[in-house]
Amino acid sequence: MTDPATPPSQANASAQDRPARPWSAVGVIPWPVFIVLLVVIAGFIRSGKLPSDISLMIAILGVGGFACAEIGKRIPLIRTLGAAAIFATFIPSYLVYVHVLPVGLIDAIKTFTKESQFLFLYIAAIIVGSVLSMDRQVLIRGFLVIFAPIVAGTLAAIAVGMALGIVLGIGAHDTFFFVLMPALGGGVGEGAIPLSIGYAGLLHQDQGLLLARILPAVMFSSLTAIVFSGILNHVGRTRPALTGYGTLQIDEHDDMGLLNAQPERAVGAAEVATAGITAVSLYLTGLLIQGLTGFPGPITMLLLAILLNLLRWVSPAMRGGAFAYYKFFSTAVTYPLLFAIGVSLTPWDKLLAAFTPAMVITIVATVATLMATGYYVGRALRMYPIEAAIVTGCRASQGGTGDVAILTACDRLQLMPFAQIATRIGGALTVIAALAMMRIYG
Repeated sequence: MTDPATPPSQANASAQDRPARPWSAVGVIPWPVFIVLLVVIAGFIRSGKLPSDISLMIAILGVGGFACAEIGKRIPLIRTLGAAAIFATFIPSYLVYVHVLPVGLIDAIKTFTKESQFLFLYIAAIIVGSVLSMDRQVLIRGFLVIFAPIVAGTLAAIAVGMALGIVLGIGAHDTFFFVLMPALGGGVGEGAIPLSIGYAGLLHQDQGLLLARILPAVMFSSLTAIVFSGILNHVGRTRPALTGYGTLQIDEHDDMGLLNAQPERAVGAAEVATAGITAVSLYLTGLLIQGLTGFPGPITMLLLAILLNLLRWVSPAMRGGAFAYYKFFSTAVTYPLLFAIGVSLTPWDKLLAAFTPAMVITIVATVATLMATGYYVGRALRMYPIEAAIVTGCRASQGGTGDVAILTACDRLQLMPFAQIATRIGGALTVIAALAMMRIYG
């Protein structure tokens, strides 16, 4: 039992940061089940018949994701700095690079990740679940005030990054177009790829070569934001006055706005199913609009979820169901998803390419400035400074996958709606500005 006065996010954070007792479970998987799954998966691999169907993928990604996360949770000191999320993403990436994972297993995971698009189902669950379970007034005020630290942080980060890039010999042109704009561009699909296509047309160069120049900045900036978010989580536990444990604004005590009269244990299966089908419906609507207009589907989904809440079309029962739906995905799906991302979408060699001294110093200073500015501007606007810094730090994330890793590292997935504003809208505006500048100065 936790103290009723303790915010649920704080209780959850403390529980998640403690390593599991020996021989109890690997993540959510009891040890006997974990061993059985290992034997079964090994049997499929040995048989050479490794289908990418959902049942087998649940087993493979669950075993891999929770095992890697468990390693991160059990290492002293760094386990409080987001090591579980980092290990769940980068251990599989390294194992692919050194050819430890069987080719058949890698191909099955890549096929499943690409064809099922379960990353977007996960983001839909996190966004819709958190938005629909938010108190309406918290939602309105949160979205109005979050733009200030995001804008201020972006401008300060560009100024510091440019100065360092010039001093360290990268050059003003390359620092701006190949370090800062990719780092703040919203990830790979929404940022790096559009940038590389636009740059290729304007510079008359090969798009693949330009993408290879851009990707290291995207990946290393996201990794830096993950580490800093883990550090902020540690600071929040030592100085609790600085954090709302996932609540953005001071004096808002509801955990994601969930009604106190609607405790999680009272939520029935029907309410959870209602929230789930609502999330899927909003995701599909966004996907359809994206196909017709090109407007990003996740932003459409986010705006529609906000609209439902603002129009008071979310009943207390649905609110409780949305919160339970969110909690299930954040607890059971996060680390398996990160494992799939590590295998399929995080090339280890591209990450290593970022580790030149000038690049490392410039990106670390840029992300530090971004989050520090968000911290102080948020504090001035009566937001919890740690939450404001973390959301602002999502400007440097690797798209939706980066947002998941950043917020998992600090156990604040309920900030996903605000993170999506920082990543999607901020990234889109960054790409537009970068291509406009390249047309002038390319």
